[in-house]
Amino acid sequence: MAKIVIVGLGPLGVKTVRFAVERKSIEIVGAVDINPSLVGKDLGTHCGLKKLGVVISPNLKAALKSTKADCAVLTTVSSVAKLESQVVEAAKCGLDVVSTCEELSFPWRTAPAVSKRIDAVCRKHGVTCLGTGVNPGFLMDFLPCILTAVNQNVRKITVQRVQDASVRRVPFQQKIGAAHTLAEFRQKQAAGTLRHVGLTESVHMIAHAMNWKLTKVTESLQPVMAATRLTTGYKPIEKGMARGVEQIGRGYVGSREVVKLHFRAAVGEPRSFDRIEIKGQPDMVSEIDGGVNGDIATCAIVLNAVRSVIAASPGLKTMLDVPAVACGG
Repeated sequence: MAKIVIVGLGPLGVKTVRFAVERKSIEIVGAVDINPSLVGKDLGTHCGLKKLGVVISPNLKAALKSTKADCAVLTTVSSVAKLESQVVEAAKCGLDVVSTCEELSFPWRTAPAVSKRIDAVCRKHGVTCLGTGVNPGFLMDFLPCILTAVNQNVRKITVQRVQDASVRRVPFQQKIGAAHTLAEFRQKQAAGTLRHVGLTESVHMIAHAMNWKLTKVTESLQPVMAATRLTTGYKPIEKGMARGVEQIGRGYVGSREVVKLHFRAAVGEPRSFDRIEIKGQPDMVSEIDGGVNGDIATCAIVLNAVRSVIAASPGLKTMLDVPAVACGG
């Protein structure tokens, strides 16, 4: 049984705790959050469960004072630069790391200096670090990569992820700009606080797996505007307000587009789906009708990845590097 410490007890961390207590292969032995109002509380009580006998601590050192763990599950930040100190803390405690940090999914091209430092500290302390999630980490990068295992050649990979954000957690709806005026949307877009994080990392992961040497990577972002009033989101969205975001990431070899990733998440989308199209020998199309619920899938995959991370060699890894991740019960 893998013993884990959950770090970060916001909505995603709470859902991960609820999933973990259902698992026979995982035991939560510690919990950490920097919010002073949570420190000292029982983890189960905070997560709306029965008492678990695990007290929320302010840091990993305190959480491990009277127990031992194998892995830290970090559900904290999206920025790999902000995550670095958390990984260092876990590595010094001798813990493997699985993180939902989107930029950590494939940071070698977008944050090479931070990546090298994280890799070095993990190797020094003999631990493994992995960034994963539903997207990035699986649907728009790892899954299309492994689908090409039966291809003789591949010329282009196109992925579409279209989802009705009405069923997603409130922080996700806020992150994609739902219920913002156009001015508010553009202001947050300019500040870099409104977007799906990880699209560029997903382009680079696919290119790495395909052995494509990209010469250019682009990413565009536009609001999805409401044509009528909507009430299915976390709060009403008036006509003319943003109901979500549409982003397109592209990777080129010379003038040839080899990767196209189309992400659209908005309240009120008429149909959700995940579609992968591979141009090559043979051509292939794979589609998940209804799409994959991102909140469920992210919490599940980080727990499923614990076993693979524990079994992997030390260092900073991606989903392409660790033993196959599967639901371990």
